[in-house]
Order: sequence, then structure tokens, then C-alpha cells
Amino acid sequence: MAEKGKISIHSENIFPIIKKFLYSDNEIFLRELVSNAVDATQKVKHLSSIGQYDGELGDVTIKVAFDKEAKTITISDKGIGMTEEEVKKYINQIAFSGATEFVEKFAKQEGIDRSQIIGNFGLGFYSAYMVANRVDIVTKSYQDAPAVKWTCDGSTEFEISDADKKERGTDIVLHISEEGEEFLEQMRLKGILEKYCRFLPVAIDFEGETVNNPTPLWTKSPSDLKDEDYLAFYKELHPFAPDPLFWIHLNVDYPFNLTGVLYFPKITNQIDFQRNKIHLYSRQVFITDEVKDVVPEFLTLLHGVIDSSDIPLNVSRSFLQADANVRKINAHITKKVADKLNELFREDRKAYEEKWEDIQTFVKYGTLSDEKFAKKSDKFTLYKNVDGSTYTIEELKEAVKDSQTDKDGNLVLLYTTDKGAQDAYIQNAQKRSYKVIELDGPIDSHFIGHLEQKEEKLTVKRVDSDTLDKLIDKDETKASVLSEAEEKQVKEIFEGIVGDTQKHSVSVEALSTDELPVSITLPEFMRRMKEMQMAGGGMAMMGDLPETYNVVVNGNHELVQKILKADESAQKELAKQGFDLALLSQGLLKGADLTGFIERSVKMATEV
Repeated sequence: MAEKGKISIHSENIFPIIKKFLYSDNEIFLRELVSNAVDATQKVKHLSSIGQYDGELGDVTIKVAFDKEAKTITISDKGIGMTEEEVKKYINQIAFSGATEFVEKFAKQEGIDRSQIIGNFGLGFYSAYMVANRVDIVTKSYQDAPAVKWTCDGSTEFEISDADKKERGTDIVLHISEEGEEFLEQMRLKGILEKYCRFLPVAIDFEGETVNNPTPLWTKSPSDLKDEDYLAFYKELHPFAPDPLFWIHLNVDYPFNLTGVLYFPKITNQIDFQRNKIHLYSRQVFITDEVKDVVPEFLTLLHGVIDSSDIPLNVSRSFLQADANVRKINAHITKKVADKLNELFREDRKAYEEKWEDIQTFVKYGTLSDEKFAKKSDKFTLYKNVDGSTYTIEELKEAVKDSQTDKDGNLVLLYTTDKGAQDAYIQNAQKRSYKVIELDGPIDSHFIGHLEQKEEKLTVKRVDSDTLDKLIDKDETKASVLSEAEEKQVKEIFEGIVGDTQKHSVSVEALSTDELPVSITLPEFMRRMKEMQMAGGGMAMMGDLPETYNVVVNGNHELVQKILKADESAQKELAKQGFDLALLSQGLLKGADLTGFIERSVKMATEV
């Protein structure tokens, strides 16, 4: 005989408009119902293992099916099932936690694993009404009790009656509403199952195909795994990605539960395109790929999986709540990554150096954005000299202390942002045995500022930001071969060539004879501000910085002597050639000036 009644909604458990606003995305209904099915299956398996259920478990595969003509989706399990009283208790009293009661009931039993209890009966179930206008539950308990059928059209009215079901378990039948008909497509349902349920711990069958991996790699002990296992799992996560550089297996059970595998991919200069490749799971249920609250921002460049039953979620499992556990997990992951990098560096420096090009953006980004990581990163941050040798910051300071120290005792670190364009300056520095470090990454303009702020008695200057004699600035005054009148004449000649002296300054200096005859330099501060502006460093408020530069004529160079001895026409041509060469070395010679330089060079070559 059928019984009718009203669903009891306790005032303390009322949540806004169950059918529409419980979840942020209506496809979540399938995740919740399959998770409940897994939960029920895990419970009966546990009861069997502790002798509380002596029946045959049999095949406990969960089955998901749909009937487009009948407009139904059915989720079937062979789990613990429910008696009539349990249906009334767990389904009719919304938000009554079946999982909590189950744990409490069997807490004193040996072998209870709280982490295996996934869902809350009665809560996730109601997500079904986001896509269905009627739901039937046909269930038979593992206990010796008759099967029952529960039916509700999404109102507070329900009907419960006897059912003809012989096997243990539960069938949830969703009668899909007009608004939910998009889910009556095979590819749509399969896509949802692969997204949310691909690693659930019980086999899931959809249309005759198992769609999940119940024992993903992160659930296994690291000691039981080989490199090929990690690489195979990475391909499972990212089928078309190149192999990762290395990985970290997270396996913590105290003071919080945390498992997972984080992979280091090759980082491109397009940092933003690398994000959202870490998936967050809770007991193997996919939650989100927005992990910025759990994982420090710079670690979102990594790929992989994090699974924790201790990360608190809201009622729909869709949003993280920042609490003490989340902060602890965040700090632990940062420490594990830093320790792994340090371990790789110490144990096989050569192999680490080979990977440095691919991970340096990640390491520098972490140093800039995370104070805890920055405290450890000095040990494994490398600085690459243009000759290919690499140094830690302490090694680099030791290497340059005798040759690259200015008159005030500050170490001067020279760097290049473009080895090709700045080659002449680099070669000039190498003639003096100076080291020139490559800092040509997308965030290096910011990293340089961090380095100067952190390291006392250290200045950082681009190799072409001034003449070398000035860059090192040992206060060594070189004798000039020019008289005062000759210096004035040379300055006037070049000012006539350069033009706009309000924008570009011209100076004649007594430099080494192996310096360039004419140098174009941009003051280090101004050049760095421009680079940070181009890199999006928040300098937009300053507007476009002016294109100004300094023109330095080497009064001791033989070209200057040649200019002084030439007639007026030849003086201008030689000066223009020297100035254009300086522009060319900085990539500033373009258009008609470049064409004129080529024609002049051809003419000079044929006249020799």
C-alpha cells in the first residue's frame, strides 16, 4: 500500500531554493549522484570486510544509462541500499548526514576509513532536480528488508511504496525536464563523467564502457612506482603535452590529509596559458581546477592532481573556504616544491643546469610572488654567464669580487637581455674578463629589482647601459689625446649629426682604445622602467616614457683622429657613419637612415 507524506525541511538546514541555486553549474547533478553511488558501494564493501555483511558482494560496478525517447537518466549501484525507514530519514529530511551517522555508528570498529565516506545522503541527491521534473528512487537494503520506491516531482510532496527489486543497491531514475534535455546525449554525459568521475574508486560503466580509473597513480605508494608510471599518468592527464621535466609525489596523512602528484612542465614565455592545469579532488571526486586558494599562485604553473579530504568545501563542493587547513596545505606544498628543487640541484647539478632554461621563469616567478619560497630559492636559483657557465648568487658574488667592484666596494653585476643585439658590448666586457649574465626572460626586469633590493652592496646594470669604464666606475681617469679645443670641435660635429640635443645628449670622453668609437646608451633606471612597462609592471600610469639616449664619443679612438683631419664634408660623413653604427648596435637604425647607412658603407668599401 502506498504512503503519502511531506518532506521535512528542518529550519536550520534550509538552503536557498534547492532546485535552482544549490549548485553553480547544473551538470554537477551527475557528479553528486554518482558520488553517492560510490559512497553506498564503499559502505557495503567496508561492512563486508568487518563481518557486518556476510552476503556476496558480486560485481559492484556502478552503471549510468540514458533513454532519449523515455527522457530518463538512470544511475544504478549495488551498494548498501536503504530500508523504508532510511529513505524517510535520509531523503525526506533534507541535509541529514548519512555519512556522518555511518562513521559514528562504526567508529569503534577496526579498519574504518573515514576518508572513504564521500557524500551526504539527502543533500547531493537533490541536485537531480536541476535537470529533472521527477525523480524515482528504487532501493533495496543489504539488510533483510523489502525493497521500496520513492517518487517526488520536486515539490515537498512525495510517495513511497513497495518495489519489485531483488538485488541489493539503489537505482536513481531522473525524468528529465525540457530544460535539461541537453543531457540526453551520449557525448554530453560521457564528457561529464570523464570530467568529474574519471578517478572515482569504484568502476563506472556507461554504455558498456568503463569510463574511470578507480586506482589512479596518486593513491599508490611512491615506493611502488617507477618513472614510467608517472609519465604514463601524465599522458593520461595531458595526452598531447610533451613529457614533464620532473615531478613531486605528495603523500601526507598528518596533521592533514594530502595526496597528489605535481608535474613540472616546460614553461613557455606565455605564462598565462599555462595556468589551471592542477585539478583538485576530494576523495577522488573532481572539484575544480581553480586551485589558487590551496596552491600558491606561482605553483598554478604546474600540472597535476591534488586530493585532500581536509579541504573544506561549501555545500555544493564548488568553492573553497580559506581556513587554517587550507593555509597549512598551501605552505606544505610550497615547502615540498622548494625542497624538491634543492634536492635536484644538490644531487645532480649538471642535470639541473640542463633543465634550468625550462624552469627558470617558474623559479623566478615564485621568488617574486611568494616570500616563503623566496627564502629557499637562493640555493637553487642559477645565473647563466654568456659563456654557458652557471652560478648561484653566492658563487657569482665570489667570482666577480676582484674584477667587478666599483670605487665604493659595490659588486657590479653586468647582464644582457639580448646576446645578439648586444654582442659588441658583451665582447668588450669579455676582453676585460668581466662576467655578463643572461637575464632575458619575461619577468627578468622585475627579478633584477628584487635582486638589488635583497643583496647588499650589489648593483645590476645592463652591459650596454653605459660605457664599460663608467659601468664599473673605479674612478680611473684616462688621459685624453684631445685638446680642449678638439673635444669641443668633435662635440659640435656630432651634435650636428645627432640633432635634437634637448632629447639626446652628446659627450666626448677619454675611454679605452678598445671601446667603441661611438656608443648609444640609455640610463639604466630609464631603460629598466621601459622594460617593466612593456612587461606589464604597473607603469602605465607614467604614460609612455620618452625615447631618450646618450651619445658617447670615445675621444681616444682612431676614428675621432680621422674625423679631425678630414675636410668638413668628410667629417660629417665619418661622424654619421660612426653614429649610425652605434644606432645599429642597439637596433635603433631604421627606415631611410638604415638605407643611407648601407649605401654609405658600400661607397666607403669600394673607395678603399
